[in-house]
Amino acid sequence: MIKQESIKRGNTNLSIGATLAERETFQAPRGDFILKLRDVESGELLEQFERKNIITRDAGVLASLMFSTRESERGLYMLSIGTGATGDLLNPTAPTNIQRKLNNEISRKSFSSVVYRDSNGAVSSVPTNIVDYTTTFSESEAVGPLNEMGVISPISLNANIKTHNPNSYPNYDTTVDIRGFDVLVNYLTFSVISKPSTAVLTITWRFTF
Repeated sequence: MIKQESIKRGNTNLSIGATLAERETFQAPRGDFILKLRDVESGELLEQFERKNIITRDAGVLASLMFSTRESERGLYMLSIGTGATGDLLNPTAPTNIQRKLNNEISRKSFSSVVYRDSNGAVSSVPTNIVDYTTTFSESEAVGPLNEMGVISPISLNANIKTHNPNSYPNYDTTVDIRGFDVLVNYLTFSVISKPSTAVLTITWRFTF
């Protein structure tokens, strides 16, 4: 389980540790993103950071659908990434839990691996309450000034087919039936990262129940 949040950019490191009381009390479900951008030829790590993200309101609706026998086929399958975060490039507008889609999605891709982990972070051979969903974008994928991403439960497993909910931030209509649209489960904005066509981007989303 991730015990702290850290951000690494250039020679600057920031660490925010959780208190003992916070670790010992009940924790609601949360997500943590771990991003690595690496140059293919040299192997140099160009960018790396780890952050918590916003769990959306629609994630709660999706959870109720997943626990319903009639809707049990809906699950988490893809990570989407985009260039549409608003605000300053180095200090974008904070994400909100009523977000229903990325502002400007440029790529989405199915998870390349799903791994369970124990409370110490080691790989577990049996299901646990901590799951790592990893997605890798190759050199030609997701190229651009990236600053937003999220995990989605899509209608179609074809990454080229997008069924965005037209009722989205700053609007949030609770009467909209989300079953007919892709569901954004969590959302994160971050300082812009320029992904060149010579680098591979690996993102791990760790979900802790």
